[in-house]
Amino acid sequence: MSARRAPPAAAGGKPRRPARGLTGLLDAIERIGNRLPDPISIFLIMAALVLVISWLAARLHVTAIHPKDGSLITAVNLLDREGIRRMFTEAVRNFTGFAPLGIVLVAMIGVGVAERTGLIALSLRAFMASMPRTLLTATVVFAGMLAHLAADAGVIILPPIGALLFAAAGRHPLAGLAAAFAGVAGAFSANVLPSPLDVLLIGFTQEATTASKLLPGYEPQVLGNYFFLAVTAPVLTVVGTWVTHRVVEPRLGPWKPAADGRPPEEHRLAEITPVERRGLRAAGLATVPTLVLFLLLVLPSWAPLRNTGATAVAQLKPFFDSIVVLIMILFFIPGLAYGLATGQVRSDRDVAKMAGESLGTMGTYIVLAFAAAQFVSYFNWSNLGAIVAISGASFLKHLGLQGGPLLLGLLAFSASLDFFITSASAKWAMMAPVFVPMFAMLGFTPECTQVVFRIGASVVNIITPCFPYLPILIAAVRRYDPKAGTGTLIAMMLPYSIAFLIFWTALLFLFYALGWPIGPGVPMRLPG
Repeated sequence: MSARRAPPAAAGGKPRRPARGLTGLLDAIERIGNRLPDPISIFLIMAALVLVISWLAARLHVTAIHPKDGSLITAVNLLDREGIRRMFTEAVRNFTGFAPLGIVLVAMIGVGVAERTGLIALSLRAFMASMPRTLLTATVVFAGMLAHLAADAGVIILPPIGALLFAAAGRHPLAGLAAAFAGVAGAFSANVLPSPLDVLLIGFTQEATTASKLLPGYEPQVLGNYFFLAVTAPVLTVVGTWVTHRVVEPRLGPWKPAADGRPPEEHRLAEITPVERRGLRAAGLATVPTLVLFLLLVLPSWAPLRNTGATAVAQLKPFFDSIVVLIMILFFIPGLAYGLATGQVRSDRDVAKMAGESLGTMGTYIVLAFAAAQFVSYFNWSNLGAIVAISGASFLKHLGLQGGPLLLGLLAFSASLDFFITSASAKWAMMAPVFVPMFAMLGFTPECTQVVFRIGASVVNIITPCFPYLPILIAAVRRYDPKAGTGTLIAMMLPYSIAFLIFWTALLFLFYALGWPIGPGVPMRLPG
């Protein structure tokens, strides 16, 4: 690791160090993880393994019964004539259809202009100047949870900003990146506001409830998890802050601003100049009409980004679907206004150059996205993901668990599946037809089944090598530690994952034991 700044003192004035055994374990995980091949190679190796396993599974006639329609799902051999042809003819389509690629590139157009004009750096300086240093970590973790409103775009934007904030405060930037990543991905479902994921998942829950015919007339609620997740957000904010202060920062050790290869002055909070103040005012004035435009696109009954629907969240689905483009605009327009006011932008050529240079830094990520897209496509084509999900669910059902242990079984299965399938919607599409009826027969509401799934589907995001945005996170880490690899990130995030799992599960059982509703009018147990 590169040289670092001394860790912050604890409340008693002495720097706190993580337990020696924990430090040794995390160091070992980092060493082993960093010996793994480059993420691009990892995805290519996993794609090759899928090909071999698909051939073997097909030869062994591995199958599963679809829980929704009773159809037979068979393993598909991708090494036969049709499979090989498909790999070649659809390789480009796999790449261009890889969802994270478009999200990253579109968001980076606006973010790149705001960054290259200097608006983001100046905003961070102003933010730091007005914030009590004692609240920085908690603010970064909580901001990550609020970023769920921006869907996957939050994973791209928040961790690098967290690193910059910590660096500007004289703290280790990787600790800031870790705190933001923990909030935005490890606590993925926790939020004090409804998010697009609420709308996405409830559709599968409603479909599974209706298809099972076990709860006639029961309509799962879009906000059926809201109370539980809103309470979860401040709890995990405290937990994430504690892990950052007591485990992550002490383990990272001292950090010096010049250690990452950039001049020390880039990390200092310099005084804001009159020109910068003029630019900041221009950016603020440009932000106001931009937000007004967004409101006009969403709030009126005739608004183009509004649907007719039973609930407010359902009505706002077009808005949620447009969030990446809106984020691009929200960064682009103030960034442009700042550049014009400070003289950074003098013509449209300057804007085009800034956006192009920003996307030019994404070359490694684009190559990795190609490899990741092939792996994901092969895995889907082979039916291995569906077979694993259905078979695992059947095994859990046959264990005959009841009550609390059953909830733990679902949580553990959801978390383990996240190592292979990171898309929450893809997992729940396969799991809902199995678990919603199963848990309903045992007295649990569909919303309860869904919220247990969401815990397991969140906490593993930050430590699975299959996380689709892992490459961009590693690239951000390498800005401060050029020798960092997959192991560095996993070792840094594992304490958050464990702590979130423990406290989130404890909160779940507190709601269960006290009979608290997990949403408006939604209990965990079915009445009667």
